[in-house]
Amino acid sequence: MAPSHVLRCCQRVLAWIPVIFIALVVCWSYYAYVVELCIFTIPNTGEQIVYLIIFHLSFIMFVWSYWKTIFSTPANPSKEFCLPKADKEQYEKEERPETQQEILKRVAKDLPMYTRTGTGAIRYCDRCQVIKPDRCHHCSACDMCVLKMDHHCPWVNNCVGFSNYKYFILFLAYSMVYCVFIAATVLQYFIKFWTLCRRKSAENCPKNQLPDTHAKFHVLFLFFVAAMFFISILSLFSYHLWLVGKNRSTIEAFRAPVFRNGPDKNGFSLGFSKNIAQVFGDQKKFWLLPVYTSLGDGHTFPTRLVNIDPEQPTVDLQPSIKSNVIDGQVSPRPLSESQNRLLGNDQHYAEDHPDRDVTKTEEAQTVTVTMESES
Repeated sequence: MAPSHVLRCCQRVLAWIPVIFIALVVCWSYYAYVVELCIFTIPNTGEQIVYLIIFHLSFIMFVWSYWKTIFSTPANPSKEFCLPKADKEQYEKEERPETQQEILKRVAKDLPMYTRTGTGAIRYCDRCQVIKPDRCHHCSACDMCVLKMDHHCPWVNNCVGFSNYKYFILFLAYSMVYCVFIAATVLQYFIKFWTLCRRKSAENCPKNQLPDTHAKFHVLFLFFVAAMFFISILSLFSYHLWLVGKNRSTIEAFRAPVFRNGPDKNGFSLGFSKNIAQVFGDQKKFWLLPVYTSLGDGHTFPTRLVNIDPEQPTVDLQPSIKSNVIDGQVSPRPLSESQNRLLGNDQHYAEDHPDRDVTKTEEAQTVTVTMESES
């Protein structure tokens, strides 16, 4: 037991190495740009001031979003997704998978869940001992179930999921802005240093070139590092923008979520604008700030299903209903403001398009849009 505990501690310590590496690179880039380039290399004071102001703005936003991505605690399933004590004891004693599934189905019938395993079984985590909400997965690195898990990122030493996915997108965006600005402003001095004459006396150097100083090495490496990081981040950032537009996680992109009517890779897609709002919120003024604005609670998500799940109870749309756990039974919750807005937008759409049959059903805090295909 003791060796495994020590091994686990060592793994946690080593997991911070990529983060420390990024932090050291960022600190060096700050010194190289501010001191070696702006103070010791750029002769024009006005150019120095403009470069320093824009650089610090991009630097602050980059560090802020990176910090939030690292230190945002991954969201876990709430207690209502845990088995009651009696059912848990019965589940652990039972050896037959069929009977275990019957226990899980009995508990899950009052939970707002629409996805299943590939075989149609209830998604249950034996390690965390919780019924997995939709889009929730177990992270082996963090050793916990994470709501709307996207992936575990070693560069932030954290799980990217419901609680910090917006921060992660902004971290990629501002790191690209940071690298592009550095590379663009350093380029002219990179060319001058690259073609720098080797004369010992600075007075004998051509006017279009710079004296051979120690700043040359910082400027040369600064351009290479900025360009290298920009190229590597560009593909990752583009891919995640595509995922946001489709309202998918990385896991769902490789393995489509399974609903009662079968796998559906677009099961959570609500249209491009609503998909964006699911991650960044419905107030555009906060989209570019690393503050929490994502819609929902991470346990339930608006879905677009072809067929209504017959096992899920229909909930009356009453704003006064509150969520309570009474005698082990979970009563329905009210629609959140964001979900009411999503439903309201669809209702306006139905009024403007009477020739299309669009049925709305609210099931346990989930807005289910049923669309009949035209023959």
